[in-house]
Amino acid sequence: MNLSGKDAYSLMLKDYPDVMNIEEMCSALGICTKTGYRLLKDGSIQGRKVGGKYRIPKIHLLSYLKVCDLAG
Repeated sequence: MNLSGKDAYSLMLKDYPDVMNIEEMCSALGICTKTGYRLLKDGSIQGRKVGGKYRIPKIHLLSYLKVCDLAG
């Protein structure tokens, strides 16, 4: 599937917020939270800790899934 970054962002994961918590990210990917934390800690998916909790921008999930380029 070749989508521009803008198209991928508006079509995929549309039922999720623009910035997700760990539970939402894991639900979107269909993985357990243990795997989600591992992906964040090893840098496979980029996220930020805010107040001790991870916040993951949706665009970083799309990049991880290789659906779009962050620059696209």
